[in-house]
Order: sequence, then structure tokens, then C-alpha cells
Amino acid sequence: MTTQPLRSRAGPLALGLLLASVLLVLLGAAVGSTGLDSVWRLWDDPVAQQIVLDIRLPRTLGAWAAGALLGLAGAVAQGLFRNPLADPYLLGSASGATLGVALALTLLGASPMSTSWLLRLGLTGAAFVGASAAVLLTLLLAQGVQNSLRLLLAGVVVGVVLGALSSLLVMLVPQVTQSMQAFMLGSTGYVGWAACLLMALVWLLCTAVAWLLSPALDGLALGESTAQSLGLPLVAMRATLVATLALATGTAVAQTGLIAFVGLAAPHLVRSVLKTTHDRLILLASLVGAVLLLAADLLARGLLAPQELPVGVLTAVLGGSYLLWLMRRPQGRAQA
Repeated sequence: MTTQPLRSRAGPLALGLLLASVLLVLLGAAVGSTGLDSVWRLWDDPVAQQIVLDIRLPRTLGAWAAGALLGLAGAVAQGLFRNPLADPYLLGSASGATLGVALALTLLGASPMSTSWLLRLGLTGAAFVGASAAVLLTLLLAQGVQNSLRLLLAGVVVGVVLGALSSLLVMLVPQVTQSMQAFMLGSTGYVGWAACLLMALVWLLCTAVAWLLSPALDGLALGESTAQSLGLPLVAMRATLVATLALATGTAVAQTGLIAFVGLAAPHLVRSVLKTTHDRLILLASLVGAVLLLAADLLARGLLAPQELPVGVLTAVLGGSYLLWLMRRPQGRAQA
């Protein structure tokens, strides 16, 4: 009786998130060191066209796509592990990406004399390879995906070990410290059109796969034995969901660095508004993640303009504040 009205709110919520995305994208085209002047002179000034079309728009759309990937990955991770505190980095992908970037900076060099496009391409590839390798190592230690608890513990172990190796490498090669700090705080400033297209294609693929496998997440929410009694091929579905989680997270991290709390907070925000099945939760959490990161990126650009704050700092502050507020809410309201 109460499920249908709650589900009927999913449509208006999705529409509101899409409208907010459009508004924030338009705002993102206007926010920058030159202010609105570049927008007014867009049609007759080649410099303004370059600023808006080649810098601001790809950065803004890239922030939307990265947030959508992290929101999607957060919903999948929390459903897969049946843990509301699970985040996209739980399988060690964040530590693997960090170690990959540290190795790439050590090999390629972090000096300003390095060829910028080569350095950027090398860092992006290293972050993705590192994240993927960490997830594969987690699967190897967990002996597959059959046991969620073992997979969770293996991810924690891999994250701690690879994080320690990254810290050791930074200590041995202090020249990479500044670049590593920039990666770990997250930034959308280097996202171009190619990265936007890549993230958009990966988001479409991961969303389609996760949506098709949402019955497995619904079954797991009822318990392992219940899911098996429904006749779901849990091993194959869980393996595909882990691959989807790793692909979405690795792609976002490779392009924007480590951005905290977006993947963790996005599903919580959806659940605070409505209770729904994972087919809707995945889509809504993805849209919420996109709006969250896009809004944080605009704040990072505008609060101390012309200087910028690291967007990862703002997402950590905003996401952490929300989760603290959620923990302090009265129990009755939290379950309403």
C-alpha cells in the first residue's frame, strides 16, 4: 500500500535532478576567472569561444559524468555488500590508482618541463591500470566473488597495503609529493572532450548492466539464502556487478583523481527521500552523484575565485556533514 506512492515519487525526483543538472551545466559555462564576459562575447570572440567551449564546458560535463559514475558505483557497492557504509573504493581501487599514479610520476617525472599531454595520458592510464589491478588482486585474495564478507575483507587489506606502498614511494621520491597531493584531493580542471566522451560511454554501459542485474541486488538485500531460493545465478551476477563497479570507479578516478563521499552519500540521499528497488535506486543515485559533484566543482571554482579549491575537499566536507546529520536524526524520522 505504501510502496506505490513512494515509487511514484521516483519520476519527479529524476526530473528534478535532470533539471538541476541542466541548470548547473549552464552555470558552469559562466563560472571562471573571466566571469560572464566570456559568455556574452561567445559569438564574436575566438578567445571567449575557446574558454567556454574548450575549457569550461568539458570540465563541467566531465564533473557531471564522473559524479554519475561514482553515484552508480556507490549504489552497486552498497547493494552488493549489503552495507550502507560501502563506497566505490571498497575493493582497493583508490589505493591501486594512487600507487599507479605515484609510479607513473616517478617514471615520467613530475617537473613542469615534462610534455603535458604525455604526462596527462600516462597518469590517466596508470590510474586506471592501478585501480583495475587492485580489484583483480582483491578477487584473487578473496578466491572469487562467492563470499561477500571475504571479498570485503580482501578489499580492505589490499587498500591498506597499496596505500602504504604509495606512501613509501612518495617518501622515497619527495619530488612527486605535490602532484600526488593534487591527485588525492581530486580535480576536474584537466578534463577534456575526449575524457567526457569516455566517461559518458562507460556510464551508459555500466548503467545498462547494473540496471539489468538489479534483481540480483534486490535478492541479496533479502539475504543470501533468499536470493538463492529465487533461482538467481548469484555467482555470475556478482562477478558482473564487481566488474561494473571496478570499471565505473576506475574510469572516474583515472580522469578526476580521488573524490571522496560522492559515491557514499548519493545512495543515502536517495533513500532519505524514498524507498525503492535497485533498478530505480541505481539511476537516481547516479543522477544525485552527478549533481553533487557538479555543484561542488562550481563551488570550488567560485568561492575563492580566481583561485580554486580542490573539489575533493568540498565533497568531503559536504558529504561528511550530511552523513553526520543523518546519524543524528531522530530514529523515527530516519525510518519514515
